[in-house]
Amino acid sequence: MSAAGPEAERGALAREAAPEERGFEDRLRPQTLAEMIGQQRLRENLAVFVDAARRRGEPLDHLLFYGPPGLGKTSLARIVSREMGAAFRATSGPVLERASDLAALLSNLEPGDVLFIDEIHRLPAAVEEILYPAMEDFQLDVLIGQGPAARSIRLDLPRFTLVGATTRAGLLGSPLRDRFGWSARLDYYPPDDLVAVLERSARLLEVELALEAAREIAQRARGTPRIANRLLRRVRDFAAVRGSAGIDPELARFALERLDVDEAGFDKLDRVLLLTLIEKFEGGPTGLDTLAAAIGEDKGTLEDLIEPFLLQGGYLERTPRGRAVTRRAFEHFGMAPPARSPGGGQGRLF
Repeated sequence: MSAAGPEAERGALAREAAPEERGFEDRLRPQTLAEMIGQQRLRENLAVFVDAARRRGEPLDHLLFYGPPGLGKTSLARIVSREMGAAFRATSGPVLERASDLAALLSNLEPGDVLFIDEIHRLPAAVEEILYPAMEDFQLDVLIGQGPAARSIRLDLPRFTLVGATTRAGLLGSPLRDRFGWSARLDYYPPDDLVAVLERSARLLEVELALEAAREIAQRARGTPRIANRLLRRVRDFAAVRGSAGIDPELARFALERLDVDEAGFDKLDRVLLLTLIEKFEGGPTGLDTLAAAIGEDKGTLEDLIEPFLLQGGYLERTPRGRAVTRRAFEHFGMAPPARSPGGGQGRLF
């Protein structure tokens, strides 16, 4: 294996799947609510809403799923369409650049269709306004003509279900957010749920996975099923090259160390962020723009993909003056934290 291979893999762990990975991810997605693991309260509530809608013979109300990437928002949207016996239409906020793009999509919907808009917080304002009457009244405003002769007509749309997904619910405006019948947050998975996810995936991939090996992978998967499945596939690659019949704990630890994924689930970018704060900025606080420039990474990547896990794990905190590491981050790297803490705030060092 070349030196660039593991590094490229490490950098991809917390990001979107590469094209060749998406086929595997689709294969491992749960197909029904009964197959889905984790998010128990969300699944139970959604099952009630789906059953009630089917009993009434109506489309499901509009749904908004939000939370960190890789927790199953797209899978839930697909499950909704299957449970309702409806067609699934998918798009994303950045793709819908003009109001006419969304109008064309809406005008081609059939009764009961599920329209999934990923990254819905990135809809342009002009496009978002088209959604308001479409979601509330199932009507579409169309402008005909130009200049003084232009006139607006309103077309009726079939009743459909809009499922929105976002990693940044706070960027959604109130007019759009309030039009969803139900909003649900997806939380990071506990290790036991990730073990169950990995065992299911191993069966689908036809690979033997020892329980302790599954726990080893789950511990380092950042609470995210997508990352757990991706790590499982990479560990499987090491097993195949070694000629191993299955994955045991020793092989799992060896492969994960080669991938540079440590016991806390940190990959290269996590460590770079924390160590940059510690070594270059004395632990912080440091502004996000400055931190992103120092690392050479887009601040949106840090904010959306890296920080949520570090914040929830207690390794990083956001302060009014910027990002700062906590005592736990120093301990993770085997470093002695500063002797005194002139700043305030629980767990804050500076």
